[in-house]
Amino acid sequence: MIDRLEFILALARERHFGRAAEACGVTQPTLSAGVKQLEEQMGVLLVNRGSRFQSFTPEGERVLEWARRIVGDSRAMRDEINSLRHGLTGMLRIAAIPTALAMVAELTTPYRLRHPNVQFTIWSRTSIEILELLDNLEIDAGITYLGNEPVGKVNTVPLYRERYRLLTSADAPFGNRESVTWAEVAQVPLCLLTPDMQNRRIIDRLLKSAGGESRPTLESDSMILLFSHVRTGRWASVMPAKLAETLGLTTTIRAIPILEPEAVQTIGLVVPAREPMMPNTAALVAEAKRIALSIDT
Repeated sequence: MIDRLEFILALARERHFGRAAEACGVTQPTLSAGVKQLEEQMGVLLVNRGSRFQSFTPEGERVLEWARRIVGDSRAMRDEINSLRHGLTGMLRIAAIPTALAMVAELTTPYRLRHPNVQFTIWSRTSIEILELLDNLEIDAGITYLGNEPVGKVNTVPLYRERYRLLTSADAPFGNRESVTWAEVAQVPLCLLTPDMQNRRIIDRLLKSAGGESRPTLESDSMILLFSHVRTGRWASVMPAKLAETLGLTTTIRAIPILEPEAVQTIGLVVPAREPMMPNTAALVAEAKRIALSIDT
């Protein structure tokens, strides 16, 4: 039964029978037969299919929700029993929004000191993708915005507050100022993240509320690319204060506080709302709670 529910989860992720089978390490006929057996056991059609996967039926969507719960609990049980015998081991999968990537090490480093047999995989993802990956059991935790857009049914641990700075060279417009307003920032050609990133949506909203609009001269989904342009001193951007400090940008260019109003967003850890938690995830939540105050600004 668990294997067949795993097939349903893989099909929800891949939306393709062949790729779902490959993800599960079985042949496509084996996966198709498993889904068919589950349909016969339930007495309902779960998947709309022609020559290929089309969609889940309404009953299939409900089974998918139960599959996420049952498979998640099964994995948690297995991992907890293993941790009782051997301590924490295995892989911890975390996805973080691009503006929080530089902060991940402040969480993973002390975690690894306590649990040296745990390995990490870290992805850069949008806030929407993080929630989807959590739903599909593809990651164990995410680091994202907590209060700006709905995060759904997850447990959260606030980590720090994100404040914003205008990053620009000293000889650029407003470069000699101690602070600027959002209305003034709206006058500066900026390089920003792409609109699918929540950070960009926040900045766009702040600029609009100040009577301006977002007119980036460059946009990218890569923070590294933005950093490389800002470091030249010929480009300006709006970035979180902690991110600029962590990456050493403030040693080469000016990071000017943006006030009137001072905008603040809470960044935090999100994990599935499941009890009991998987042992590795529970240890990550405990670590987040320990360090939250020390890395807050």
